[in-house]
Amino acid sequence: MGGRVLVTGATGYIGGRLVPLLLQRGFTVRCLARDAKKLGSRTWSEHENLEVVEGDAGSEEDLTRCLEGCDAAYYLLHSMIHAGAEYAERDRRMAETFAKVAERQSVRRIVYLGGLGETGDSLSEHLASRREVEAALASTSVEVTVLRAAMVIGSGSASFEMLRYLVERLPIMVTPRWVDTECQPISIRDALHYLVTSLETPATAGRTLDIGGQDIVTYRQLMDLTASELGLPKRLVLPVPVLTPRLSSLWIHLVTPLSHRIARPLTEGLRNRVVCRNDEAQRLMPNELLSTQAAIRRAIDRSLEGRVDTSWSDAGAIPGDPEWAGGTVFHDRRSAVVRASAASSFRAICKIGGGNGWYAADVLWRLRGMLDRLVGGPGLRRGRRDPESLRHGDALDFWRVVAVDPDHRLRLRAEMKLPGVAFLEFEVTTEGQRTTINQCASFYPRGLAGLLYWYAVLPLHGMVFSGMLRGIVRSAETESGVEAKEQS
Repeated sequence: MGGRVLVTGATGYIGGRLVPLLLQRGFTVRCLARDAKKLGSRTWSEHENLEVVEGDAGSEEDLTRCLEGCDAAYYLLHSMIHAGAEYAERDRRMAETFAKVAERQSVRRIVYLGGLGETGDSLSEHLASRREVEAALASTSVEVTVLRAAMVIGSGSASFEMLRYLVERLPIMVTPRWVDTECQPISIRDALHYLVTSLETPATAGRTLDIGGQDIVTYRQLMDLTASELGLPKRLVLPVPVLTPRLSSLWIHLVTPLSHRIARPLTEGLRNRVVCRNDEAQRLMPNELLSTQAAIRRAIDRSLEGRVDTSWSDAGAIPGDPEWAGGTVFHDRRSAVVRASAASSFRAICKIGGGNGWYAADVLWRLRGMLDRLVGGPGLRRGRRDPESLRHGDALDFWRVVAVDPDHRLRLRAEMKLPGVAFLEFEVTTEGQRTTINQCASFYPRGLAGLLYWYAVLPLHGMVFSGMLRGIVRSAETESGVEAKEQS
């Protein structure tokens, strides 16, 4: 293993997950990014075998610097995310420039992730653009491996999150006729396997390989599977012939965080049957593929657990909800400076609930517990295991402790009956002599009922969450003797 590999699109959805896998395999990875700071927060940003070069993928000069000394390169660029109808022409020019510079720099292999679909004149504009990029990359002597994929199922992928969002929001959907088009989706895990393994498999050089998961399904079946995994009733789907890709993209723009500029090429692509023509990829790079249902379950679970490594929005600023990552998320964030140590602050946080109460608005907490019991939830009767300490897995009234980092972080997941999933998280940070408690209540709504629930309880947050944070601060400062010092 080894060698230097350039990854373009490292700030994007696929590239951001590919880089750490290549580093694990022993490659030296060079990333091309317009702004190196966008990679600074990644967990792998300080890896000793990582090189980050700022530059423009459309500039021959910048590409020359980036490709110098590279054995191979991943081309994961497309202009679909940008405004304007000329994205296809921009993609073609960028690919031609990239291939020419790669040839001059003696790069041996280019790996490109393209779009799966039937060939011919009936291709959507989106898929036709991908074919043009394939041809442009293969226009020089550099060997190109093209991997063609349909929908990538993963937390944060544009196509899957569009599907998930529609299913969550709309119990009845009026859709274009493509709802019965067949596709062969692939999990992000399996797509990354093929991307990494293709570079280590000489037989894939100069080949175009279709990659897909276990199952061939229609988009209607995908909606049914997604609803099932979200715990929702089966959605009523009404296909009509009058919905064009343009109208569909505008509707998606209204009810999901995806802008119409992204939704348009995605919906156009759904008109085409996207199924693997053969199993060559699996024969050359064996792998136990996830089923479609398992891939959906994995993506949803990671979103609910807050483990969305990358999102479609990472590559640039997209109109929509700036705090969204992998689905609708509502947040109530509050913070306070406390005149106490991190240890005292964390002990005060860990006293919430059970017989200790919730520091404020206990009447409202008891009322919420009673309502939860009436609908079959645990209510507040479970209390807590220990009045002072919390550990991973503890029950805390109608919450469950899902993460504990002593003196730093506590994360609770609600087990009350809700039209969605709720978390309550506390984080203690220190900077010099300054200690800050950060409190965040997060809610992942499920369907229209979830949205109505959030807005119904929103007016109470000021009393419940502000009061709770003030109570925690008082408790921490009292323990640290702040009151006694002030009185003396």
